[in-house]
Amino acid sequence: MPFVTVGAENSAPVDIYYEDHGAGRPVVLIHGFPFNGATWEKVSGPLLAAGYRTITYDRRGFGNSSHTAGGYDYDTFTADLDTLMRELDLRDAILIGHSMGTGEVTRYLGRYGSDRVDRAVLLAPLAPFLLKTADNPEGVEQRLFDGFKQAILADRFAFLSQFCNNFFNWDQNKGKLVSEEAYRAHWNIGAQASAKATLDSVDAWLTDFRDDVSRIDVPVLIVQGDQDRVLPYPATGQRLQPMLPGSQLITLKGAPHGTPWTNADEVNRAIMEFIGQPAMAHA
Repeated sequence: MPFVTVGAENSAPVDIYYEDHGAGRPVVLIHGFPFNGATWEKVSGPLLAAGYRTITYDRRGFGNSSHTAGGYDYDTFTADLDTLMRELDLRDAILIGHSMGTGEVTRYLGRYGSDRVDRAVLLAPLAPFLLKTADNPEGVEQRLFDGFKQAILADRFAFLSQFCNNFFNWDQNKGKLVSEEAYRAHWNIGAQASAKATLDSVDAWLTDFRDDVSRIDVPVLIVQGDQDRVLPYPATGQRLQPMLPGSQLITLKGAPHGTPWTNADEVNRAIMEFIGQPAMAHA
């Protein structure tokens, strides 16, 4: 399996697992919480078919990447992404993040700039700032995130079930937009993550990305369901778009958080049109 080494912890290297397929213009897919690169299958396939070099990777602590004791913050996550970009010498790349993965995209562009990046896609974004504070009244109360952490500590596997329920809007979409088998597969992928990564990621969600957003200088597409129960649409995608002049917001009516699976056709169509493959988008 291919890995890139991003550091060391005691006697062991810290390795990031990635998959690199196809040829052509590179697209980097950055997964959401608490999953790994395997959940991109409904997006990576069409990208490969359209002639793109398609790269997925597992965030540290998730999937086949090293399960470290720390480093679960966006400065570290983004440094890992930068190492991957440099090791693979990716240029003119398209960054596509979902949910937690949009944090890497936003912080990368804010901190490392756009020398290697042509454009970005944010699916159900974290930005601009999720936590409610005195200067961010549109955010979400701290006690909600404290409750997530308490639930993870008490029973991580029960928490995963509740998370998947909200990820898919399971009560509305079971047997329609998502099968029981796909639900179980996502749960199993989430269960592979380290307990420490699962817990510490909650704090990472509260990162203030407003300065990063102000530095983004590439075209951005935002796609989000207006029934997102994980990252509330009014506090995230709807609020983010006016902060990015020239960006495009596509709202998927009635869609949940997990749109790369539940609404893959609509997501792929939006991506293809944005990155310059209208024929593929309308196929």
